[in-house]
Amino acid sequence: MDERAVAFVKDFFTQGRPVAAICHAPWTLVEADVLRGRTLTSWPSLRTDIRNAGGTWVDEQVKVCDGGPSTLVTSRKPDDLKAFCETFLAEFAKAGG
Repeated sequence: MDERAVAFVKDFFTQGRPVAAICHAPWTLVEADVLRGRTLTSWPSLRTDIRNAGGTWVDEQVKVCDGGPSTLVTSRKPDDLKAFCETFLAEFAKAGG
């Protein structure tokens, strides 16, 4: 709901920077209008909001989506944190050159 936070997130996508989001964090991505054509996961209750925002929701521990200007790494819940951290660190390292 914070316009500055939403603009900050949207700017990462505009600049092609990698983004990682877990659990309910994709709600900020919905607000930023950056999910059209993207495939991601989240806490299951966000599924409809993600679909309504033009994204494809999947039930996977970690999902990496390269289908846009930036890499998007998402995960469902705190139980997935180890895999989420390992994956986003690897993806961020690739983006860093």
